[in-house]
Amino acid sequence: MTIDYTIKGKVKISMFEYIDILLTEMPSDINGVSKLAAATHLFDLDYKAEKLKEAKVQFFHQLVAKIIYKS
Repeated sequence: MTIDYTIKGKVKISMFEYIDILLTEMPSDINGVSKLAAATHLFDLDYKAEKLKEAKVQFFHQLVAKIIYKS
């Protein structure tokens, strides 16, 4: 976390370095680009979709926990 007090009476907080670390931990098969933060099908359920393997489930939970911890 970077805390910047260079402007008198203001504080700027950023976490770019932490985000970069999290992104470098991502497996190579999880990548892509999106113009929107969430797709229109975000809440649609696909009951036929293959479930994630346990290793990916654990990785996802750890990543979300890291993001929540620093928020």
